[in-house]
Amino acid sequence: MSTATGQGSSGQATPGVDAVEIRDASLMAFYRSMTPPERHTFWACAAGWCLDGMDFMIYPLVIGTIMSLWHVDSGTAGLAATVTLLASALGGWLAGFVADRIGRVLTLQITILWFSVFSLLCAFVQNFEQLLIARAILGLGFGGEWAAGAVLIGETIRAEYRGRAVGSVQSGWAIGWGLAVLSQAVLFSLLPPETAWRWMFAVGALPALLVFYLRRYVEEPQVAVETRARAAASGERPKIWEIFSGPILKTTLLASLAAAGCQGGYYAITTWVPRFLTTERHLSIVSSTGYLSALIVGSFTGYLVGAWLADRLGRRPLFLIFSLGAIAVTVAYTQIPLSNGMLWVLGFPLGFFASGYFSGMGAFLTELYPTRLRGSGQGFCYNFGRGIGALFPALVGYLSERVGLASAIAIFAAAAYGVFFLAAYALPETRGKVLHADR
Repeated sequence: MSTATGQGSSGQATPGVDAVEIRDASLMAFYRSMTPPERHTFWACAAGWCLDGMDFMIYPLVIGTIMSLWHVDSGTAGLAATVTLLASALGGWLAGFVADRIGRVLTLQITILWFSVFSLLCAFVQNFEQLLIARAILGLGFGGEWAAGAVLIGETIRAEYRGRAVGSVQSGWAIGWGLAVLSQAVLFSLLPPETAWRWMFAVGALPALLVFYLRRYVEEPQVAVETRARAAASGERPKIWEIFSGPILKTTLLASLAAAGCQGGYYAITTWVPRFLTTERHLSIVSSTGYLSALIVGSFTGYLVGAWLADRLGRRPLFLIFSLGAIAVTVAYTQIPLSNGMLWVLGFPLGFFASGYFSGMGAFLTELYPTRLRGSGQGFCYNFGRGIGALFPALVGYLSERVGLASAIAIFAAAAYGVFFLAAYALPETRGKVLHADR
């Protein structure tokens, strides 16, 4: 089933990489062929991504209410999203390193409980400074959950299905986003704004406990168990700085840039589009729900199509196509004077291109690193991207006071996706790579 070569940056074979041929590239082939451990891990991680999406998107949805109630300017309001993402960058790197030392599943349980508790705490803060601190501490678990979960599913799923399985799990983010928007529509219809936003954060904490329970029954990937056992026997534990040495350094730098670009663009859009709709398009919070729904449906579809393309075309082609598409649609959405009806229609492709490339990121980062460094490498690169991407909500907020919110979103999103395109072009193709226990 395996061959002695993989695919390099040009799509050609690279000697010395063990890879499999992907014979059935249909989207659902992976699910039909799953073993029970693969299926349990798949659903547990999908629920985790769903909760991550819901937890993160709650703040952008209540940002306008908080600005009004506490008289916070745009730049300061964006700072809360930035601080959450900066903390998640640190949390993701540390959780990835810990996952290489104590295991993927145990690390996952710890991070889920962490962000569940601090999401609930956000509902009880009394001023913006307290909210800022609570969101920062929440971010440590938020970033850690992704790092541990992405490595877990990437190592559990077989090479020929990894892109589709990991990408389909990523679609849980869009479902979580949808649940956040649904919660907003219901709570802001039933309760006054000064109360509704608190209940939004409270709702964001509840489902995490269920996922924490479910994940207790997910098995540790065998490749990780074997690698940790060999490291323990030899006394050569992975070091946190090892991903910055030797030939691994180039991979770490380029993958970190790619992650920074793709996440910077995403956060520039998703943090501020709800505010863009209510201020520059003059929609109410409730009436903007339909426009956000089009964005979310496009996002969910993008995740699924991206998952299919990750195995059908490869990781790099997916990144290159979607980064260019995201630039084009973002500029059209924010810069062309469209009617509200046309804006609603354009929400679907905006969500599609601004989200779908994430379907390839988890599998791609998993395949770039050896098993003993996979948690550290994947956790650092993705969450370094979060850290740099974290600057974009605040930068958009500050620039919007000079050039307007629509132009600020377009400028930073286009710059970020341009970086993503260039970094992805420079990295190798990893489709079908077989993961081995390190010897």
